[in-house]
Amino acid sequence: MSVIAGQGDAVASMTLLWADPDGRAARTVPGPKPALSVDAIVAAAIAVADAHSMEGLSMRAVAERLGRTSMALYTYVPGKAELLDLMYDRVHAELAAGRAPDGDWRAAVTSWATDLRAFYLRHPWVLQVSYARPVLGPHEQAVLESLAGVLYGAGLPSRPLRAIVSSLFHFVRGSAQTAAESRRAAAATGVSDEEWWAGRSALLKEVAPDFAERFPMSVRLASEAAPSSRDGDVAPSWEQQVDDTFAVGLGVLLDGIAAAR
Repeated sequence: MSVIAGQGDAVASMTLLWADPDGRAARTVPGPKPALSVDAIVAAAIAVADAHSMEGLSMRAVAERLGRTSMALYTYVPGKAELLDLMYDRVHAELAAGRAPDGDWRAAVTSWATDLRAFYLRHPWVLQVSYARPVLGPHEQAVLESLAGVLYGAGLPSRPLRAIVSSLFHFVRGSAQTAAESRRAAAATGVSDEEWWAGRSALLKEVAPDFAERFPMSVRLASEAAPSSRDGDVAPSWEQQVDDTFAVGLGVLLDGIAAAR
């Protein structure tokens, strides 16, 4: 189930998102222990989400990681909703480095998309935050800025560019979602994707012996796309197949972008 960002106090969230990092980090409260900071709280919250996903995120869990009480956090962050906005934006700082167009726009977009997908897989909890309402923080915005800069530099007309940018984001996010869910399914059930498909396929032949006659195009699609293990080659894993699908799909999108220039 996705979580909708931007549900906290808008003024508080936006102020914290766009505050000067040095000034924000220096905001401390005297006490017997070393003072906390907004940045330290956000970093701890990201660590909790990386380890336990969104289901394990709470003000209490973050406080325990910092060796504090939950109440100590509220001096710096109004609540969990505002903290989520800060986490979501902060973690995107890993991708904030801009890429100036260098003439090879396809390579630049491929690099951008590949990096973004890898980022999602490093922090799968990010995929649980709905993309319907952006956080509108500086680091999240820098990711968009990088892509837009490459596409404008490629001479793409303004009219279709917004739709193209959205399509690329949705494609990358969707591919990462599938890969992340595959990993989570295997970990949660103790059954690999290969084992699951093998078992279900065998059962399908028993309960629907006429499956091939009823769905010939589906069978053709599966057989023609099936990985080959001839000549002693080992068939790729399900995750590798997902990765290969990403590469092919991205290539198709890039061909479409080239046609729109």
